[in-house]
Amino acid sequence: MSKGAVNQIEAARKGEITEAMRAAAEREGVAPERIVEGVAGGTVVVPKNAGHDFRGLVAIGAGLRTKTNANIGTSPDVSDLDFELKKLEAARGAGVDAVMDLSTGGEIAAIRRAILEACDMPLGTVPIYQAAVEITAQGRAISSMTPDELFAAIEAHCREGVDFITVHCGVTRASIEALRREGRVLDVVSRGGAFLTDWILTNDAENPLYAEFDRLLEIAHRFDVTLSLGDGMRPGCLADATDRAQVVELITLGELQQRALEAGVQAMIEGPGHIPLDEVAENVRLEKALCHGAPFYVLGPIVTDVAPGYDHITSAIGGAIAAAAGADFLCYVTPAEHLRLPEVDDVREGVIAARIAAHAGDVAKGVAGAREWDDEMGRWRKARNWSKQIELALDPDRARAYHKASVSRFKDVCTMCSEFCSIRLLERRL
Repeated sequence: MSKGAVNQIEAARKGEITEAMRAAAEREGVAPERIVEGVAGGTVVVPKNAGHDFRGLVAIGAGLRTKTNANIGTSPDVSDLDFELKKLEAARGAGVDAVMDLSTGGEIAAIRRAILEACDMPLGTVPIYQAAVEITAQGRAISSMTPDELFAAIEAHCREGVDFITVHCGVTRASIEALRREGRVLDVVSRGGAFLTDWILTNDAENPLYAEFDRLLEIAHRFDVTLSLGDGMRPGCLADATDRAQVVELITLGELQQRALEAGVQAMIEGPGHIPLDEVAENVRLEKALCHGAPFYVLGPIVTDVAPGYDHITSAIGGAIAAAAGADFLCYVTPAEHLRLPEVDDVREGVIAARIAAHAGDVAKGVAGAREWDDEMGRWRKARNWSKQIELALDPDRARAYHKASVSRFKDVCTMCSEFCSIRLLERRL
């Protein structure tokens, strides 16, 4: 940890308000003491590497506004740093709270450092991707990776300033056995989960991230990096949802979250995935029960498998239900999901969809200020004040563009109803 830096959990246990907690509380509009209490108890995280200074600090967890994340990053087929920086800017412009760099193509270390330098919000990564890319470049199988190579990648990311890292510690011999015994349609769809499943089966050994979890905790504590305990066994289709492999992994992650908290390391839990609509809320309740109220970071969830090209919508439906049930952090899904690497417009669409889901969930669970935003919009709609409605819109640019595209001959109404506007007709009668 850099000189003068403080560990968030250790400070919180002493009742101390760090600069990061104070900034996150101010942005949230809550008392700093509320953040302190949550961090100390493991129900709130403030992802901030001790060596990374940025203004967009956020707190993620119980009772707070549901946050959103955008995944960007290269692939072996598409690798262009300028393209990734444009996607970062699109995500920022659309109002995202955090970003993850999932690069697996090109000079990924240089790409990560450039994104980190340009990123004025929490940045997450998946260090096993770097280990896999470097090993593959040597002509070796990923399963030949040594624990030292994996932990070297983790330490490199933490030293450079990454704020949170996905680590698939719950992919264990036990979760693989549960998967094998029950069977799945899509087996393992997580890249990190697949790498580690292959490693475990090839080497007939336990996952190093689980077997040497204390080693991981030492690195994370040194840099005050938040662990995002990854869902390597997440379901990749509805048929695999809430099965034994997923639940065995979740139980393990709950145990590891407690070990992290004891060691002064912030941790959140990653969750599914593809989940039928009627199982989404129950999955959130299951995580909160098994993981001691730790912040829940969900991908979507995607609630139907048959809408490729529209998975920002399928995930927003699931995300709204998850947020209403208590999920704390929504990872966006773009229209390109399952089809290609996202482009700039896909990133923007994905962020807006996730933000809509997060806000709808916040209204349902009574987060301070959420319903007030909608109520104010209602009042300005009654007044037919278009400038105020656009100002309040979650996406003002799109709202403005739609309104300007078709102007009614009646100045105070839109072209949907024109002179037959119900609000205009009755405003002096009721």
